[in-house]
Amino acid sequence: MNIDVKYKSTKRYNTAKYPIRQPKFFVGLIWLLSKIMLLDKKYKVEKINMEGLKPPYMILSNHMSFIDFELVAMGTFPHRVNNVVNIDGYYMRPWLMELIGAICTRKFTMDMHLIRSIRKVLKRGDVLCMYPEARYSPCGIESYIPDSVGMLVKSNKVPVVAVVHRGNYLHSPFWNFRKKRKAQHHTTMTKILTVDDIQKMSVDEINDTIRKALTYNEYQYQKDSGILIKEKYRAEGLHKILYHCPACKTESKMDSKGAEIFCRHCGKRWVQNEDGILKALNGETEFANIPDWFRWERKMVEKQIESGEYKFDDEVDVYSMPRCWRFEPLGKARLTHDYENGFILEGEYNNQKYRIHRMPLQTNSLHVEYDFQHVKPFDCVDISTENDSFYCYPMTKENVLTKMAFATEIIYEKHLSQKRANHNKNLK
Repeated sequence: MNIDVKYKSTKRYNTAKYPIRQPKFFVGLIWLLSKIMLLDKKYKVEKINMEGLKPPYMILSNHMSFIDFELVAMGTFPHRVNNVVNIDGYYMRPWLMELIGAICTRKFTMDMHLIRSIRKVLKRGDVLCMYPEARYSPCGIESYIPDSVGMLVKSNKVPVVAVVHRGNYLHSPFWNFRKKRKAQHHTTMTKILTVDDIQKMSVDEINDTIRKALTYNEYQYQKDSGILIKEKYRAEGLHKILYHCPACKTESKMDSKGAEIFCRHCGKRWVQNEDGILKALNGETEFANIPDWFRWERKMVEKQIESGEYKFDDEVDVYSMPRCWRFEPLGKARLTHDYENGFILEGEYNNQKYRIHRMPLQTNSLHVEYDFQHVKPFDCVDISTENDSFYCYPMTKENVLTKMAFATEIIYEKHLSQKRANHNKNLK
């Protein structure tokens, strides 16, 4: 049971409002501004199987950095596009986001109004763009896409276009987005489902088609394209996603500097070459490929969950976002996460206790922010409800957020599988 935070002002930003139809003037303005912002970059937007396609249709895109929006704008011009945007994208500018027709939501919540807003956009005959992974790619490979995406496509019955950005992560990796690198951008826009396809296919078949179309690997793209990242700082921040040392098996003691990533516990070091490949400076190179290391970490978390070992418990510094004009400092609180209970955030604000509880099946993934610029430049997680968002900065535990993200998805999947098994058992 949730006990909401009692603010001095009870007014919260209303995410349950329909987006306006994007003014035609803004379509051209957004295209022009995107064109200007892309002037210093090498990019290509390629359309596949798109001949004769006109709105309404739905875009499902992978997500790597802000440049994704600019490239989608280049590929959809001159059509109106409504983008689904998390509430932190509205910070200090809700009027602007509303004016361009953005659809506000809070990540990883059961937002029924979002579904109604999407339906309204499509019925108006416009383009709906959403990022089903709901976060920037942490490792340059595909992330979890919930089954609800297929259900959404099935219910709306409009063509679906898969947008896959390549090079955006190499240019601005989520774990060090402030320092840009030189890389070629290649965006493909592919119509993957027609109305006839959607009517004939099951939800599972639609989801399989979407997930296959949104499969990508930035390091493979780098290899295939012969891209060299020559910046000396290319590995700085990499330890935020590669937190588990494969040599000594110690967690959260990894660090990075320049082109190297290293373990502060055992001292082992790896260099990231210009072609993206890792090489140990001493001894065996356990993982030359960064995504392989990343996937191995996930398997380790799954083993800990299955053995009952996994649990997160720490004091956190909390900033909430009930509105869009400021973050409310709530002070210290206690955040726990485990298999049975999911997330529990307990604290006190204005001499009143609050308790936010998100059960395992209420959160299919976790919103992680590395170096969150809106509040303070450190790593945090966002635990959202339908009317509030809580950005939590761990106080004593370091470099644990990627592991928490793995655990959230694994715990959700296991509970969902158990729920389905129980349902099938009851049917027999």
